[in-house]
Amino acid sequence: MGVDRRKFLKIAGISAALGLGGSVGWQLLRPGQLDAAEEPWNTPYQWVTRDHGALKEVPNPRALKGKRWGMAVDMKKFTPATAKAAVEACNYYHNVPSIPTKQDIKWIWLAPYKNVFPEVENPMAGDYTDMDYITMCNHCDQPPCVRVCPTKATFRRDDGIVLMDFHRCIGCRFCMAACPYGSRSFNFQDPRPFIKKQYDGFPTRAKGVVEKCNFCAERLAVGKLPYCAEASGGAMIFGDVDNAGSALRKALRGRYSIRRKPNLGTNPQVYYLV
Repeated sequence: MGVDRRKFLKIAGISAALGLGGSVGWQLLRPGQLDAAEEPWNTPYQWVTRDHGALKEVPNPRALKGKRWGMAVDMKKFTPATAKAAVEACNYYHNVPSIPTKQDIKWIWLAPYKNVFPEVENPMAGDYTDMDYITMCNHCDQPPCVRVCPTKATFRRDDGIVLMDFHRCIGCRFCMAACPYGSRSFNFQDPRPFIKKQYDGFPTRAKGVVEKCNFCAERLAVGKLPYCAEASGGAMIFGDVDNAGSALRKALRGRYSIRRKPNLGTNPQVYYLV
């Protein structure tokens, strides 16, 4: 069963209010009795169970929780094959359309070094400047996109993830103008006819809506890593930046890393290990 956009955003709003990292009332999506054969925690939605005849909200105990989520891309492990796997997984599970025009819709994509790091010149960097770099929303600590949005359609959660409320987006594209990383795309036309194979577990978008990477917030809600990190075979490391014991922090301590345009004061949370 697919999830329509309005209903998805309705329950996502409840999730944000309850601080459940994406877990919301499952009965808002599918009222009725729970099939005993179903796995109740294999969903990003909160289950509602009966407690002495009354309804009780039960958060998903498997949800991943962090103070500030981030990503590190290990360029020593990154290959064209891992890049392709990461991009294809993200595109499929988020219903990213493939439009045969210059109006590409991008959540995660590859770009040459000079485009990703135009302000970083290091003639001694060698092979690293000849590589393509996987690129996405940086989920900044100080996101300029959030500050300029007139409807609060784009917002930053307490755990650092910058999300889009597709239903509230009015298509003004102020956020696109404010983003210094080009990480947002605008649907100039209905994207649904250009989805090769629709995945029913994530809502499709409409014409006139901005969209971008969401760090797979729906996956974190069920205790799973983002699709790109899972598909990359260890080349992309996701974790809590503020947790000294996380795999991400350990990787950042052991290797030199660079970030995109850190001089702008946005404090991007996507790191590249070189």
